[in-house]
Amino acid sequence: MSRLSTAGLLDIAEKLDRNVRLDLSEGIRLFEAPDLLAVGWLANREREKRHGGRTFYNYNIRLEATNVCVASCLFCSFARLKPGDPGAYTMSLDEAWDKLRRRSHQPITEVHVVNGLHPDLPFDYYVELLRGFKRIRPGIHLKCFTAVEIAFFADLYGMSDEQILRELMAAGLDSLPGGGAEIFAERVRKKICDDKCGTERYLDIHRAAHRLGMRTNVTMLYGHIETAEERVDHMLRARALQDDTGGFQAFIPLAFHPDNNQMRKLPAPTAADTLRVHAVARLMLDNIPHVKAFWIATGVEVAQTALWFGVDDLDGTVQEEKIYHMAGAQTPEAMTTSEIERLITAAGREPVERDTLYRVVAHA
Repeated sequence: MSRLSTAGLLDIAEKLDRNVRLDLSEGIRLFEAPDLLAVGWLANREREKRHGGRTFYNYNIRLEATNVCVASCLFCSFARLKPGDPGAYTMSLDEAWDKLRRRSHQPITEVHVVNGLHPDLPFDYYVELLRGFKRIRPGIHLKCFTAVEIAFFADLYGMSDEQILRELMAAGLDSLPGGGAEIFAERVRKKICDDKCGTERYLDIHRAAHRLGMRTNVTMLYGHIETAEERVDHMLRARALQDDTGGFQAFIPLAFHPDNNQMRKLPAPTAADTLRVHAVARLMLDNIPHVKAFWIATGVEVAQTALWFGVDDLDGTVQEEKIYHMAGAQTPEAMTTSEIERLITAAGREPVERDTLYRVVAHA
């Protein structure tokens, strides 16, 4: 208590004790408080109220079927503007399906697909992509296409956002990932990702997905030009939508990586900043069940430490990932379930394999 008092956080601790939610000014104070461990202690307390020592992970594969993208986000090292550009690629449907076929021996529960915004592919490409995965493994959960992609499809193919969601759900789409949120503040979006789906539409697409019965996640890109106030505002907008729909499962902070993109003069976020962002997220987002550390982005050791700073989920096996590795990530591209379990256990936590909907997976 004396440490919290010295850090100027005693009143915040008391509010949390009374289950009173924190406001914008208190979120900013958590970012500015000099004692990172005091902030982490508060976040860990909230984490353990919800999940005890349990730490979730899933057996998944990540797939980026194309990196051709008409958007020009300054922080992106993955996208190529058009087919034929150096490094541009688009998988055939068979190539994409083969990523799952070749893993028939693995008890994968989720395929996670995120793509560039390709201007020339027909809508049938995406519909068939989903149908093909379900033909190969009918029980697989398909977590595919960010809200930014859904908006792009709607504009490109002359449909409403909800029509796109319904068509994709009919083809096998089970949930949406949280990517594309970046930072909700318009000041930042205008500078770093002005030519893609804006904040209100991103949130509206998630609202529609929740209304249609899907669960989704929400991300936040941090460590570039955003302020502490803009970070907290981002969390509060996610919290407000969750109040309305209850459809978000996890909040996922994503670390900015500066290599090979137009923001390469900026430093990457420090480990201390990463731990603080995850901790503040746990404290602000009282109605979103899970806070995830995406180990590909944070680094394995920092993700492991974050399990004591509010985080209860380490994502999964991933297996193939291009977006962060093209931006200079030095993390592995895959981890086995035994490696993930070892990391969690070594951190003093209890590993729990989950499916996409956070149901515990029991293997025979």
